[in-house]
Amino acid sequence: MSRRGWALFAAMSVIWGIPYLLIKIAVAGVPVPVLVLARVAIGAALLLPVALRSRQLGALRPYWGWLAIFAVVEIITPWLLLSEAERKLTSSMSGLLVASVPIIGAVLARLTGDTDRLTPLRWTGLLAGLAGVALLAGPGAAGGDALSIAEVLLVAVCYATGPLVASRKLSDVPPLAMTAVCLGMAAVVYAPAAALTWPATMPSARVLVALGTLAVLCTAVAFLLFFRLIAEIGPARATVITYVNPAVAVTLGVLILGERLTPAMAGAFALILAGSVLAARSGVRRDPPGRPAPVPVLARPAADPDVQAPASRAAPLDSPG
Repeated sequence: MSRRGWALFAAMSVIWGIPYLLIKIAVAGVPVPVLVLARVAIGAALLLPVALRSRQLGALRPYWGWLAIFAVVEIITPWLLLSEAERKLTSSMSGLLVASVPIIGAVLARLTGDTDRLTPLRWTGLLAGLAGVALLAGPGAAGGDALSIAEVLLVAVCYATGPLVASRKLSDVPPLAMTAVCLGMAAVVYAPAAALTWPATMPSARVLVALGTLAVLCTAVAFLLFFRLIAEIGPARATVITYVNPAVAVTLGVLILGERLTPAMAGAFALILAGSVLAARSGVRRDPPGRPAPVPVLARPAADPDVQAPASRAAPLDSPG
């Protein structure tokens, strides 16, 4: 991997590990609908002009129905549930539960027609990962309640479903345009609820900084960097950030918010991480020797947005928390 690739990888590992901390801070100062609206509206406002300038929106016309479904399962539903859950759940616990996405994704892929054979190694990974989730969510789980834990697990199910929709129904859609439009859809959905719950007083500076960072850095900038990362190292290697994000979330929660990391939580994370690696890597299909990997839609310099990229298979998005 090049230095540029490593730099982008490190940046995305951190950027998509900090939303859990920021959500925990923001949800203490504003209602959940306002939090989600601020994030999606600002993100859409920043990404839509980029998509317009690169002339990508026209490619979305045949896919509006699937775009709406993708927006529901990847943004509208999980960002509400995650923010609601973090009113009671620690940011560390939320990040660890969301780490189960690769495990859930492997199960969903198998249940929906994936033809990859479940080898003994993959079964071991799936069972280890599920054991880690059970350790986190079972009796004696650290912090939160059954409802908040269930909400985050549903977030993980949504995050595992979104890439299936993207890869099977939106594979020819430019990912930047798809992200910008889906954020816009979410903003339209949340605007009425946010208007009804708008805070009567100005939130604290700490909350405003958390909201702004969520929207600008963890949403708009993050997606732009993620697409560059895909162009630099390929979609398969780019998704490895999924394994690093929870560790960042836990570290920030412990260091900044003083959250407690129990031995059970550490053991659960080890099980989920090991299970994810085994379940995902052992089933990867390799390209024949000498055959180049597909080029992502956005694999072109951002400084030349008017150059039309060749059609290619869009990589599934790994959403932040």
